[in-house]
Amino acid sequence: MNGRFFDKTVLGFTAAFILQGVFIMPLYAQEARPWFKDGEAQIVKAFEDPDRWIREDLWVETGFDSDGDGHLDRMHVDVTRQRETETEGLRLPVVYNSSPYFAGTAGNDPSYFWDVNQELGEEPTPHTHPAEIKRTGVRPIISKGHVSTWVPRGYIVVHSSSPGTGLSDGVPTVGGDNESLAPKAVIDWLCGRAKGYTTRTGNEEVKAYWSTGKVGMTGTSYNGTLPLAAATTGVEGLEAIIPVAPNTSYYHYYRSNGLVRSPGGYLGEDIDVLFDFIHSGDESKREYARKTVRDTEMKNGQDRITGDYNDFWAGRDYLNKMDKMKAALLMSHGFNDWNVVPEHSLRIYEAAKAKGLPVQIYYHQNGHGGPPPVSMMNRWFTRYLFDVENGVENDPKAWIVRENDEQGNPTPYPDYPNPDASLVKLYLTKGAPEKGSLTVAKPTLQGIETLVDNYSFSAEALAKAENTDHRLIYVTPVLKEDVHLSGKTVFTIKAASSKPAVNLSVYLVSLPWNDRSDAKITDNLITRGWADLQNYKSLRESEPLKPGKFYEMTFELQPDDQVIPAGQQIGLMIFSSDKDFTLHPKPGTKLTVDLDGTTVSLPVVGGVQAWMKATGKL
Repeated sequence: MNGRFFDKTVLGFTAAFILQGVFIMPLYAQEARPWFKDGEAQIVKAFEDPDRWIREDLWVETGFDSDGDGHLDRMHVDVTRQRETETEGLRLPVVYNSSPYFAGTAGNDPSYFWDVNQELGEEPTPHTHPAEIKRTGVRPIISKGHVSTWVPRGYIVVHSSSPGTGLSDGVPTVGGDNESLAPKAVIDWLCGRAKGYTTRTGNEEVKAYWSTGKVGMTGTSYNGTLPLAAATTGVEGLEAIIPVAPNTSYYHYYRSNGLVRSPGGYLGEDIDVLFDFIHSGDESKREYARKTVRDTEMKNGQDRITGDYNDFWAGRDYLNKMDKMKAALLMSHGFNDWNVVPEHSLRIYEAAKAKGLPVQIYYHQNGHGGPPPVSMMNRWFTRYLFDVENGVENDPKAWIVRENDEQGNPTPYPDYPNPDASLVKLYLTKGAPEKGSLTVAKPTLQGIETLVDNYSFSAEALAKAENTDHRLIYVTPVLKEDVHLSGKTVFTIKAASSKPAVNLSVYLVSLPWNDRSDAKITDNLITRGWADLQNYKSLRESEPLKPGKFYEMTFELQPDDQVIPAGQQIGLMIFSSDKDFTLHPKPGTKLTVDLDGTTVSLPVVGGVQAWMKATGKL
């Protein structure tokens, strides 16, 4: 019999065999124990009733003192576990979720954001700060998230509040080291290596005797960032993470290729605003946190003048900390997430894959958030937390929700980007102030075309305009067949500005624009990107532009996987200030584009041959 026997002393299971990912229940199958079918942990009847769950909270001691009070910070932790972990000695793995949001936030009042109406390169006007957060929440429950999904399936669920939030000690650093070391300490406690206490300041210890020492983490947005933060410490026992729409670099969240850029929907937000948004910790420690973190470290490091990459931002970029990571990674993101843009997930997925870690990526076509289907998550946690050999590591690496499919019905692919995709370089032909063309064949001398910056026009309005001097747009022939794009579009521009600084925004759109009320999110926008031409040499080095001098810069647009249907045209739109994302300088700056030095390369599945066929050239 080729199966795996679970030692009762490890998981508290009664004797049973795992065969091909299926837990074979013995005659005494009514006992409250995890069981598996088709490689997934199944709902256990005895674990379903919330009234039987044990809920408790405690404080785990870390190895740091970030609030400067002379004592090691303790993190507030809650536990929701099955009664059998107390009455029968059952030991189970843990699904862990950490967050700075559990105790309330300051709200998203834009009056406390930075004023984006300013000239580029100038000192911004200081912004006001919101009233202090009134902490919410009732002990012992920090959060009820994830419990209804995972506790009935045989996982214990643990939550913790991040440093400087809720009843946790410390200060919020928004990507600083303590936000990685805090969940590490909780995992160390779950594995018997750190101390937990019944109170925030007392000495009565609490032990996680019900834990097998195998932990998985998941969460969305900031809560999805923290699993990655913990994983990059290399902490033992963190076996798998499922980050959903994680912010993997605060530079990539608040800047773009040297440009000061706001996350979608939060125009004028920056890292110090996010500090105020989450700062719900001990009232007596808040002034210290504001002085040392917000008004010193962040003020000196965030640099809203140049937008350059620096050591402050590098320390808040998890790609720079991947060397210690050992956890299996299932990444999840939306291609139309313009809050935490989709490159955040891809950059970490590619780095983890390069390290040889078990990886999968799930992308859907919608906006911010959106976890993988529960079945996919279950297979991941079952494999790495219960050690069930369900073959998930041999499943397709990429799962993409196609444009007309439900989010729970992704299509499998060997990898992302699609291995059959290759870049097709397209050249520009003149046509301003109307439309120029995109062509595979390099045209003869096209010269220059100029646009005039005016932030008051939305990107949508510019894309739909038949004639305007506020953007340049270049379109393909009408597609005769569908075109599947998969990966990152690469854009090279040669341009000159009439002023020492200029915003640069680039969109890839599908035309004609669909104005119908039932238009899908994928009908019009394909992808987009932003850059500061002053950073044509390096993200760390910007220099004022000499008016009239041409500079060349290459950068990538956000990754995408989208099928552009026959009958549409793909349009490359170049403009300056983006009303919804960039700073808003006074209108009038002229951006002149050298068409002969400007190209766009599309990641086409099937490469040049597929492109030529779709555009009627083959």
